[in-house]
Amino acid sequence: MPKANIILSQDGSHTIHSEQFNVSYHSKYGAIQETQTVFLDAGLKHVLELTESKTVSILEMGFGTGLNALMTLLSKYAEGITIDYQTIEAYPISLSDAAELNYPSVLNVSGKEKQSFLDMHAAANSKKVQLTDIFSFTKYITLLEDFTSDEKFDIIYYDAFAPTSQEHLWTDEMMKKIASITAENGVLVTYCAKGSFKRALKSAGFTVEGIPGPIGKREMTRATLLI
Repeated sequence: MPKANIILSQDGSHTIHSEQFNVSYHSKYGAIQETQTVFLDAGLKHVLELTESKTVSILEMGFGTGLNALMTLLSKYAEGITIDYQTIEAYPISLSDAAELNYPSVLNVSGKEKQSFLDMHAAANSKKVQLTDIFSFTKYITLLEDFTSDEKFDIIYYDAFAPTSQEHLWTDEMMKKIASITAENGVLVTYCAKGSFKRALKSAGFTVEGIPGPIGKREMTRATLLI
């Protein structure tokens, strides 16, 4: 496996430039600020404000650097909430590359939380890992096309590479697949605001809203499955 091309984004946090897809894993304007805005504020916080449930299931499409998972684990929004976090990644980075990412230092996390971040990257395919008393983690090393689940997820973090790089992951067919594993009133959040993608979500049964995006991006998408 070639060494990852780790670069700094503008908020001082790392991202990786994918040579295979010629795109970075996070916004050049800031990896941490993007994750906070797109997935935690618009996704996790939003859903927790609408439910009295103390248990939330999350499916992430695109584990990548592991930043979304780490920040969800650390999030103050989820205090006292049991989270079942599952993630799909077809092209995992190496554990040695993950260890070079500066998220633990930039986020000022403890040694235990840094170890949890590395444990995510080291996790075996499809094996559930209990990282804390209230946070379980499962990573599926597979293509989304090949992923199956009998579960219905409350939140979908849709963090695939952009349509210009992986167009097939933003189609009607793929959104219908996502809808089939989304819970009633489940919410999908993503940085992408492309018109054809929004139409794909609508055709799959989602109610779609364009909301303000992270720094450097005027708009992002949040969609709710109202069954």
